Amino acid sequence: MPTGVRIDASEEQLAAVQFNADGLVTAIAQDFHSREVLMLAWMNAESLRMTFHEGRMVYWSRSRKELWRKGDTSGDRQFVREAYYDCDGDALLFLVEQEGNGACHTGARSCFFRAFGPDAG
Repeated sequence: MPTGVRIDASEEQLAAVQFNADGLVTAIAQDFHSREVLMLAWMNAESLRMTFHEGRMVYWSRSRKELWRKGDTSGDRQFVREAYYDCDGDALLFLVEQEGNGACHTGARSCFFRAFGPDAG
């Protein structure tokens, strides 16, 4: 069973994260091994700190208005390997080890399985 890496982010690094008016920042989960983009979700300051402390992805559910530890109900957990923030501090990227069937609530491995264009399946 995978285990996550605890991230010891400094207060300066945490202060660089730019949360939107709702107190949220986008978080992208990418597979550590394949580099496949798995999903995009939202984090608030508490879920970000929990993720860093636990080494496991914790998001903020906008629809349920509550913390959401990925995989608690589905078993499809995500374990942190590395974490990055972009140049503006308004987007986060997590390299994760995905456990279970996949990241998408549909059961797909990635949420990005639909393509645009005439040749898209």
